[in-house]
Amino acid sequence: MQSFAQSPTDPAFVQDPYPFYDRLRAAGPLAFWTAYDMPVATSHAVVSALLRDRRFGREDPFPPERPPHQAGFWAVEDHSMLELEPPRHTRLRAQVLRAFTSRRIAALGPEIAALAHELVDAFPAGPFDLLDAFARPLPVRVIARLLGVPEDDAPRLLDWSNAMVGMYQAGRDHRAEVAAARAATEFAAYLADIFARPPGDGLIADLLAVERDGKLRRAETTATCILLLNAGHEATVHTLGNGVAGICSAGLWGAPVTPDLVEEVLRHDPPLHMFTRYAMEEVEVFDHGFARGDQVGLLLGAANRDPAVYPAPGRFDPTRFPAAPAPVSFGAGLHFCLGAPLARLELVEGLRVLVERCPGLRIMEPTTYADIYHFHGLERLPVHR
Repeated sequence: MQSFAQSPTDPAFVQDPYPFYDRLRAAGPLAFWTAYDMPVATSHAVVSALLRDRRFGREDPFPPERPPHQAGFWAVEDHSMLELEPPRHTRLRAQVLRAFTSRRIAALGPEIAALAHELVDAFPAGPFDLLDAFARPLPVRVIARLLGVPEDDAPRLLDWSNAMVGMYQAGRDHRAEVAAARAATEFAAYLADIFARPPGDGLIADLLAVERDGKLRRAETTATCILLLNAGHEATVHTLGNGVAGICSAGLWGAPVTPDLVEEVLRHDPPLHMFTRYAMEEVEVFDHGFARGDQVGLLLGAANRDPAVYPAPGRFDPTRFPAAPAPVSFGAGLHFCLGAPLARLELVEGLRVLVERCPGLRIMEPTTYADIYHFHGLERLPVHR
C-alpha cells in the first residue's frame, strides 16, 4: 500500500482536493494517508463496498479517554445513532423512522417552495451573499418547522450547529472543542425547555410519544433532535452553494431543475468528503489486514469523481443520470442518510425557485472554499440577480 502525505488544511488542497484524490485512486483500492494515519478508499466500487460491509462500523471498539473540556459534546454525541451500531442503532433508527416518514417529508414540498419565494423576495437590489441570504436560512427554517421548534430561533440553532460540527473538522484546536461542548450543552438545555412545553404536531411531539412508550430514553431523544438539525442543515447549506456555483460554471443556469440535475449537484461537488469506519473485527479486505479498532477513511468526494464510473468526472453534466450509478454523497448501507429524501426535496424546490425568480443570476467573483475538511463548502457566494 502506497503512502501519501497531504495536509487537509493546505490552501491548495482546500480549494481543489480532487487532484490528490486522483493520485490516491491510481495507487490501488486502498492508499495510506499519513495525515490521518489510516488507509483510505477512493474508488466508487471500494467506497460503496466498505459502506455496506457490516464488519466495519461507526462505533469505536476502543474509545479513547476524552478530556474534561469535551464532556458536554460527548454527553450528546454518545447517544447519536450516527455513532452507534446494532442493536442500539437498529432500535433508534426504527423509532425515528416512525416519525420521519416519507409522507411527512413529501408534504413539505409546497412549504419549502413558499419559504424559498419568501427568501428571494428579501434579496437586495445589488450584490449579496447567496449563502447568507438563501442557502443558510432555507434548510434551518425547514428543519425547525419539521421538528416543531420556533422558527425565530433559527439563528441560535445555526450557531450551535456550526460550533458542534467543528469537532469533525481537520485541525480543530482547544478553543473549537470548548465551543462545541458549550454549544451541545446549551442546545440540550434549549431542547429540555421545548420538551417541557405542550406538544405541537412536529417531529419532536412524535419522538416524545415514542419516549413515553418506553422505546426512547431522554438522552436519545435529545441527541436525535440535535442530529436531525445538524445533519439536516449543514450538508444542505454546502450543497446549495456548491450546486449554484457548479451550475453557473457549466453555463447551465436557467436549465430546468430536475431530479437528474440535483443528482449531478450531489455528485459533482459534495458537502462531505470523508466518512470514517472502524473495523469491528479482524478482517482482510482489498489485500489489507485490519485489526479490530483500525480505521479506514471512505472518501466520498473521490468516489463521486471516479472516472471508471463517471466519464469526464470534473464536468458538470446532468445528462449522465439516471444511467450512471447513484453518487455516494448520502453514504450507503446501515448508515445511509436518514434525511436524504428531505435534502433532495430542498434542493429541487430551492433551486427551482432560484432559477425561476433569478434567471439572470451571476456570480460576482471567483469562489473560495472554506477550510472545513471533512466538509467541503464555500466561504461565501457573492451574486447579483
